[in-house]
Amino acid sequence: MTEAETVTAVMRALADPTRRAVFERIVKADEITVVELTRGSNVTQGAISQHLKSLKQAGLVCERPEGRNVYYRAQPGGLAPLADWMSHYGVFWRERFADLRNLLKEIDP
Repeated sequence: MTEAETVTAVMRALADPTRRAVFERIVKADEITVVELTRGSNVTQGAISQHLKSLKQAGLVCERPEGRNVYYRAQPGGLAPLADWMSHYGVFWRERFADLRNLLKEIDP
């Protein structure tokens, strides 16, 4: 997958509010099962499984099967492509804001 495709996959995975909530619960837990993710949410186990599939494909979570259970945990570095992309544009916007600040000082000293 190219860098652009990776960033797109991460953005798509996190664009859905339910999926983002699932991801946040995984990040807060060391490891968590589908059953635990389903508890306390208004989402079916099948829907949680679909959200996990998307998060896994985006590289945001990994799984560890143990017996009948599969444990999910946040994947270290899964957000790195998005952070890198945002960092690039952070520099872009900081430069633009500096230019705007200078222009405003020229207009109204």
